[in-house]
Amino acid sequence: MRRRRLIALGIAILAVVCASAFAIAMAGSPGVLGSAGQTATAYFRAWAERDVTAMKRLVDHPPQDFTLRHLTLAESLHLEEIVLDPSLPRSTGPQTAEAPFSATMRLKEFGDWPYESILRLAVRDGQWKVVWTPETLHPLLKEGGVLEVLPIEVEGVELVTAEGETMPRKGYNDTYLDGLRSNFEGHSQGWALMANGKKIKEIPPKQPKVTTTISRQVQAAAARALDGVNDAAIVAVQSSTGAVLGVADRLEEANAFRDYFPPGSTFKVISAAALLKSGLTADTPVDCPAFYQIPYHSQVRNAGDIDRGALTFGQAFAHSCNTTFVQLGTTRLPETALLTTAQEWGFTGNGLPTGNGGACGRMNEPANSDQLMLALIGQGSVEATPLCMAAVAAAVESGTWRPPRLLPLKEVERIDGRAPEPVALDPGIVAQLREMMLTVVIGGTASEGGLPENTAGKTGTAESYGGGDHAWFIGYRNDVAFCVFVRHGGSGAKVAVPIADRFLRGLESTIARS
Repeated sequence: MRRRRLIALGIAILAVVCASAFAIAMAGSPGVLGSAGQTATAYFRAWAERDVTAMKRLVDHPPQDFTLRHLTLAESLHLEEIVLDPSLPRSTGPQTAEAPFSATMRLKEFGDWPYESILRLAVRDGQWKVVWTPETLHPLLKEGGVLEVLPIEVEGVELVTAEGETMPRKGYNDTYLDGLRSNFEGHSQGWALMANGKKIKEIPPKQPKVTTTISRQVQAAAARALDGVNDAAIVAVQSSTGAVLGVADRLEEANAFRDYFPPGSTFKVISAAALLKSGLTADTPVDCPAFYQIPYHSQVRNAGDIDRGALTFGQAFAHSCNTTFVQLGTTRLPETALLTTAQEWGFTGNGLPTGNGGACGRMNEPANSDQLMLALIGQGSVEATPLCMAAVAAAVESGTWRPPRLLPLKEVERIDGRAPEPVALDPGIVAQLREMMLTVVIGGTASEGGLPENTAGKTGTAESYGGGDHAWFIGYRNDVAFCVFVRHGGSGAKVAVPIADRFLRGLESTIARS
């Protein structure tokens, strides 16, 4: 590098020396020492060698800060080398001349930075001198000011999708991403080349990247499904792994990972699992009266007071018959059966280590038939997060309940502690639940939603204190399990199912375009 610099400088100096006759003639009168060419050559040589003292001797009345300016510029620009390529001096008057030159500053961070300038000369006190101004140093200094390279400091990390891509914009998941970032210490540095306070070149900082489980396609589909929908959330989980593929949360002062709500009839997935465990099958004949009175206890009714008469247990599930579930549950289930089953499906009351915290579901052991009645239909002491109910749907599809997570398991456990072990569910029971959830979509409460083929699910409409009913729909399709929740939204079938349809159709469209 140094050899090339000296060669370039030598060629330029040779050109100047060859023009000495021209320069001497330009001196104007006897008694003038040297020539413009000789002074220019000496100045450029000293500059290339960073001999500021020699440069200063060749300048007419150098400013007091001449040396400091040059040293400061080299330091503030992180200058490694300067390559100068002067042109022949030319006369601009009887005793004035100028030598245009090209220069390339080699900066540590930015590499080569070329520019053009002019070295002006004049006869002063009988000898040729350099008429120096800050512009001689660099044309951007014509009006004064400083040139400098400044660091751009960025704290934190960049979260990327499972595919290694940037997160979709307007994803309604900023709260979750901010929570994840807070668990990582990161520092990155870029550089800005500044001229008089204005940025003229930049090397952006490259933040350390942390890969999440979020799928760009799933996240985008979930977010667009919630456009225009307030106080709602969608959580999507990969059934086979428990990885959270997307979370779009527009809940007002609430969180889809942490806040509990009564799940309503979506909890019948777990109630059905307990009843199937007791010996029922999806084909067992049952009754679905409009009302059912627990002997010596409370009465339960179906939505709309509908009497569906005799049907199978699978059909009762598809039509969400409250009376069927309460009658069977209060007569067939041992006292602890429902709670024990719920615990297998994540209803432990404990937190979930997702990498950003969270919780699943909770319920008390029913103390009497009235409490059991409410629990069987997802009311009373039964509460769940939308995250939890997405995990319930995922467990049906995969046959194993898995704790959901936003990061690789190793990172999750570093941040939140040890994750619960997956729970393998009874294959026979899970197989029947799959058929029953398909029937919900084909001929049950979700049949009017126009959901894509092979979607399975369960609707829920949960009574809520202090507001309207909550709308729920949980389901799965092609290894993507999901929960749609609209707080005080009303009917699950009428409100949550259409949102789920937008989500699934949007996901299909996104995949087709990719």
